[in-house]
Amino acid sequence: MDELDLIRTRAEAVGFAPEERLAPARERLLAAARGDRRHRSHRWFWIAGASVGLAAAITAVVALAPADQAGVGAGVAHADPVKVLTAAADNALKEPAKPPRPDQFLYVKTVEPENHVREVWFSVDGTRDSLIAGVKEGGCRNGKAPMYGTNDPRREGMLQDCTPRPVYRTDLPTTADAMLAHLEAEAGDQLGNVNSMGKNIYGLAYEQVLPPASYAALFEAAAKVPGLTALDHVTDGAGRPGVGITWPVPPGSSPQAKPVVLVFDATTYQFLGTPESAVTVKTYVDEVGQRP
Repeated sequence: MDELDLIRTRAEAVGFAPEERLAPARERLLAAARGDRRHRSHRWFWIAGASVGLAAAITAVVALAPADQAGVGAGVAHADPVKVLTAAADNALKEPAKPPRPDQFLYVKTVEPENHVREVWFSVDGTRDSLIAGVKEGGCRNGKAPMYGTNDPRREGMLQDCTPRPVYRTDLPTTADAMLAHLEAEAGDQLGNVNSMGKNIYGLAYEQVLPPASYAALFEAAAKVPGLTALDHVTDGAGRPGVGITWPVPPGSSPQAKPVVLVFDATTYQFLGTPESAVTVKTYVDEVGQRP
């Protein structure tokens, strides 16, 4: 790779600063060149270091531009959404399969902008009381679950009919086509609404756990959804940089409607969360309130 290739690569990665930001850096660069002429005995150093110095100077210029001012931003993508999701599927398959015990809890810590933290403890098999952001949710035992957080104190703890909802999902498909059919079935009357399907994909990846084969099938199925877009230079809710994958908002939606954006690490392709909420810890613990 020569110096021009290096400069081009860096510029594509971080974007160009606007004209008013370029002027001071340009003057510094020219001043350095003029100073070099005044010291002819060191001219060999300028020649030898020109490529590295110029690349470093331009890197400094483009890196100074904030993401929302740079020429390459969230609205312009270089990543291929299908390749990103396929890589995410490959990464999921490499994860070791560690099935939890039925009596354990899934602990998930998520971080939102301004460091707002959300913590949840979900019953693995759905039969024990969970704690979701400080609110208890009754576990389903023998077809009955206690009610918590009701507006009527007299109903607190009363039993209601239920079906266990395990958070460790062993009931999901392990192939892309079967997973896509499952997602379409879940869409119900919103079949064809790809943004709704994106929300279902997000729900499975966010605060639930799938075996590696099902995780891989989920991302492979996502790659088959039409209208995918990749967004460069996005960050998750904790400020971690990554590449975003999004689905189009259906025609006729409210002007306030926003598309689902899933954020993946740009190197490992691990799922990080969304721009609004980052998954920072996801593991199993033995009881509600326990942290790893």
